Amino acid sequence: MKGIDRFFGIQAAGSTVWREVVGGITTFATMSYIVFVQPTVLSCAGMDFGSVLVATCLSASLASVLMGLFARYPFALAPGMGENFLFAFAVCSTFPGGMGFSWQAGLTLVLISGLLFLVLAIFRTREKMLEILPPCLTNSIGPAIGLFIGFIGLQWGGIVTSSPTTMVHMGGFHTGPALMTAFGVLLIAVLHARGIHGGILIGILATCGIGLLTGIIPKVSEPVQLNMSTFFQLNVSELVERWPDALVAIALFFFLDLFDTVGTLVGVSTQAGFLREDGTLPRAGRAFLADAAGSCMGALFGTSTVTTYIESATGVAAGARTGLAAVVTGICFMLAIALAPIIQFAGQDIGASFSGAAPGELYVSMYPAVAPALIFVGFLMMAPLRKVKWEDVTESLPAFLTLAIMVFGYGITEGIAAGCVSFVAVKSLGGRAKDIHPIMYLIALAFVLRYAFLV
Repeated sequence: MKGIDRFFGIQAAGSTVWREVVGGITTFATMSYIVFVQPTVLSCAGMDFGSVLVATCLSASLASVLMGLFARYPFALAPGMGENFLFAFAVCSTFPGGMGFSWQAGLTLVLISGLLFLVLAIFRTREKMLEILPPCLTNSIGPAIGLFIGFIGLQWGGIVTSSPTTMVHMGGFHTGPALMTAFGVLLIAVLHARGIHGGILIGILATCGIGLLTGIIPKVSEPVQLNMSTFFQLNVSELVERWPDALVAIALFFFLDLFDTVGTLVGVSTQAGFLREDGTLPRAGRAFLADAAGSCMGALFGTSTVTTYIESATGVAAGARTGLAAVVTGICFMLAIALAPIIQFAGQDIGASFSGAAPGELYVSMYPAVAPALIFVGFLMMAPLRKVKWEDVTESLPAFLTLAIMVFGYGITEGIAAGCVSFVAVKSLGGRAKDIHPIMYLIALAFVLRYAFLV
């Protein structure tokens, strides 16, 4: 124990080995839903449920252990919520608004963005990337993606349906899927409000259980088969053929994870008292390096972007102050692979639905496991909007257009493009050119040229 104490500096941090263990397990309990949700979501992109489950647990385990041993912080990592929906429902989706990349190409995009993070972390320049995009966009892109994701969840739950006159309108709550979706969202919200750890996981399991009992979700006759069919499955040629879209997708993964990670590190470090008086974080480079390495490992194994989890704050609240807690969380993820038979009833129908089911069968099969999570995660991503300076039209209009165009234009790329172009235009013409980072002009020009020549 003395060796462990010296290595992690447990006593010096005012903690104990037992607190670190409890903190690590607490963190795992609050983020364990990803073991279930990740393979369910990525199944929507045609990936094998069992293989994604293994990839999720392995990448989360190795990344968390690396964070604990190398950066020595109690920050746990796993495939990110938001990044996984971006992967399955935008980048690798063949539905309207999706980019239509294969999942193999999607993993390659994730790997490239991870390698970019790795280079930036090595040269300690990752934090400076926040200086390029203005606050009004960094605080609206995440919420816009959340609103877009929530809109998809409302559709898949049958709450919002298509209309020949108004494009969309309210669906009927007399249908099983709509009632199940409403129940799932309410249950997850109540559990979240009461501070119950693993509320999203409990809500999803309860919703799926009721769906199985009522027959809304077809029963799975065969248990999930753990395998490694998604491991090291990359496709570079597709990215070369579609390089303009590939660059946009890489930027999406890059910036979404960039903002998520920086925000999480600052937020949890503030809670734990890790930040110096000048606001800097000791060993920040090591933390970013562990995060970047996690994304690379995840892409090679067969899962979407791995990022630092805000749920690490629950472990800190339980007393964790060192990297030992992250190592404990990593061990829990490794052990979670043995729980695969318990969570096998969801996900296989999703993959089967994409391989030839009728449209009605598709959303009925997949909605109970996905729609409530889509809606609630979309809600959770709204918080940064409060930081937008709504009284300043040069700040608020680009933020609004990012939200509106992304949702109503049914495309993440379109929303970001509208935000970047409108920001440069309104700032420069409004006499506020000094607020624009020079690189923003190039980004705006690239989007203008994209719509002028590629659409």
